[in-house]
Amino acid sequence: MRARTVLVTGGSGGIGRATVERFARGGDRVWFTYRLGRERAREIVRRLAAEGIGCAGALEFDQGTWESHLTLAERIPEPVDVLINNAAVGSKTVERYASPDECAQDLAMFQVNSIGPLWLTRQLLPGMLRRGYGKIVNISSVGGGVAQYPGFRLADGMSKAALAYLSRQLSAELTHAPVDVFAVCPGAVETGMLEASTLGRLSATQRAGLIGRLPKGRLIRPAEIAELVWWLCGDDAQVLHGAVLDASLGLGVHPGLLTAGVPGHGEPADGQA
Repeated sequence: MRARTVLVTGGSGGIGRATVERFARGGDRVWFTYRLGRERAREIVRRLAAEGIGCAGALEFDQGTWESHLTLAERIPEPVDVLINNAAVGSKTVERYASPDECAQDLAMFQVNSIGPLWLTRQLLPGMLRRGYGKIVNISSVGGGVAQYPGFRLADGMSKAALAYLSRQLSAELTHAPVDVFAVCPGAVETGMLEASTLGRLSATQRAGLIGRLPKGRLIRPAEIAELVWWLCGDDAQVLHGAVLDASLGLGVHPGLLTAGVPGHGEPADGQA
């Protein structure tokens, strides 16, 4: 398969970083975006170059701000074949994007988690259709696309549910088109976002208890989700066009494993804007 041009949003950490590395190791030209992780992004580019793999580059991007969307389109010098909409904010990381006001944070969640992927897809999809090839993978969450978790922030789940809807609707419209669309709904992934929203608020005993209750008694590794995303963008996954995939180790069918005994609320999903 020829080298493709891949764009991964929120690629400086978590699932995004693992996805950048997986596609780069697979021989694709990978661009990825970051907003606050400039040094992390530069380190990824340097490390991949040192390993002889290479990465097309890292681009600063304020997802959901139209001017930044226009700038991003201008800075990528080649047509995008594969779009991974991964960048997101959660119940704790949204504090880096908006004031403490609850309404402002709700708005930021929808701006980054829902409007940004919609706009980016709208920008890149026409080119994919013209060239006769495209893959779009939207990273939603088990709490937005699959199950409900009492006590979790409404705007968080609602904004991720919108991403699952976007995936289904696009898939229906592109049934006879040469572009495949999927949504992946991760569960409790070992990332900075989950640490900030949930794990970091727990004592060592509570933390061990929570992880022990999770399916298989463990957290999901970012590389596991990245491997699934990589496979979805190959030819063998075309039969799953339109699928919204529960990638939670079973948490989606047993949500009480996460919420039982956890003080306050958290988020079972990942994303790195």
